[in-house]
Amino acid sequence: MDHKTLLNRLKLCIQLLELHDENPFKIRSYQGGLNALERVDQDLMSMNPQNIAAIPGVGKSILEAILSLKETGSFPSLDALIGQTPAGVMEILQVKGLGPKKVRIIWQELGITSTHELMEACQSGKIAQTKGFGEKTQETILQNLLFKASNAGKWLFADIEATIESLANQLQQLLSSPQVRIVGDFARCLEIISEGEFLLAATDILAVKSSLSQLPGISWNKVISGPMTWRGKLEEPELQLLVHFCSPEDLAAKELLFVASKAHLATWVNEEETVGELIRKSKFESEDEFFLQHQLQFIPREMREGMGEVALAKAGTLPELIKNKDLKGILHNHSTYSDGKHSLRQMAEHCKALGYEYLGISDHSRTASYAGGLEIEKVVKQHAEIDALNQELAPFRIFKGIESDILPDGNLDYPTEVLRNFDFIVSSVHSVLNMDLKRATDRLLTAIHNPYTTILGHPTGRLLLRREGYPIDHKTIIDACALKQVVIEINANPWRLDLDWRWIRYAMEQGVQLAINPDAHEMDGYADMQYGVLIGRKGGLTKEMTLNALSENEIASYFETRKAKI
Repeated sequence: MDHKTLLNRLKLCIQLLELHDENPFKIRSYQGGLNALERVDQDLMSMNPQNIAAIPGVGKSILEAILSLKETGSFPSLDALIGQTPAGVMEILQVKGLGPKKVRIIWQELGITSTHELMEACQSGKIAQTKGFGEKTQETILQNLLFKASNAGKWLFADIEATIESLANQLQQLLSSPQVRIVGDFARCLEIISEGEFLLAATDILAVKSSLSQLPGISWNKVISGPMTWRGKLEEPELQLLVHFCSPEDLAAKELLFVASKAHLATWVNEEETVGELIRKSKFESEDEFFLQHQLQFIPREMREGMGEVALAKAGTLPELIKNKDLKGILHNHSTYSDGKHSLRQMAEHCKALGYEYLGISDHSRTASYAGGLEIEKVVKQHAEIDALNQELAPFRIFKGIESDILPDGNLDYPTEVLRNFDFIVSSVHSVLNMDLKRATDRLLTAIHNPYTTILGHPTGRLLLRREGYPIDHKTIIDACALKQVVIEINANPWRLDLDWRWIRYAMEQGVQLAINPDAHEMDGYADMQYGVLIGRKGGLTKEMTLNALSENEIASYFETRKAKI
């Protein structure tokens, strides 16, 4: 149990109280208590009962729930509500666009108790005919259900990383002599992984297959397998598997073939041969040797996507890609001042302990009330604490930032007299996400043209495998950032990875800098920086075009110079 999980359990309780049409006074009491807790800028897990009880709005029932959550991870009222709710209805509660009251109608009036039944009801038009819904709501529900279904069996790179690497080690240990290589989408660090793909090289392939067939926790599908390729499924976690077999002599060539995307292999190297054809006809013992043979600059694995990398390699103009060690500071982070798990001091001290030179704190702005957004008096309090910590932690430095909501009309969340007090501002969209391309693009353009916008945060608002981003005209947005000298964020949170890597090269070509930001809401969130670096490398990002590769002195000068021009 931690601060954020505790609040989420209370939110679930409120949802279930509404779902079961409980006493509205009780619901308001819980909601008022939750609102009060979200405004607290301390970690609830470290607060004693007396201090929690002293928080205005926290009554006896909320206090008892908190103490039980801290001790057991749950509390009796929540357990009772969960026990009264079918598992399928709990799943429906997670569908975007549905609140507890609508879910109650779907469950109790229509008798729907699963997302499958809900999808059928949408497709038949039954939901639109139900009072309080209509065609638009039905279509929103259906699209969200279809999006979820289309991503079934897929994983975020970060979530399946340990499983794939562990399986590779297991294969190497159990099968002893074969050489095991991870290939496919995972080897190229794609953001979403639908299968684990491996290459096994051995002199006795039949013996390897015999051992492989006995591995626990894997079911092999012989019907769709062949003599040199096996398909199957890992049972826990559920992941499709694809295993290739080859001789040790063919390992280098097969590895190059199976790591690369189809588009990369189909790219012409000269007038007569593609990359794939050259690999098949050439004799070499390593990747390096292959590229040298054909007068090609070495192409890093993550870039082998068929997006112009071969032409750059022919010209010798592939850039030196960004590395984890190049990053000198971490921007876009949250603390308990808004919806973070750890205090400002904890976030700063951990950042310093990791070897970074600076931290950019950017809690949510006041419109994000659901995330404990900072009212103006709270901004003043945070800035005073930052000043004190900067004296104590020097030469490490905390920069005063804010993640300002981009309002529906494109304006930022505070008046000018408040905005000018921040060192930098990350401008992001968090609400009214149901926009068409023109509205979304215009909204971002207005924010980009605001002179106080330093960084455009997670430009499409997407949550991979959970929510599609709103559509934007990427070229228009990037061109505007170039004009107004606005940095674009590569949000390194594995759920976002936004700006999409496919637009990084275009941004750099227009002279737009990128900032790799973890959007960290806890100390462990800093570890997500590595995924931002992987995505940056896929797009060809360099140290020179990365804002937070600047040293503390350099970025301080950058912020000061930019503000002076306003």
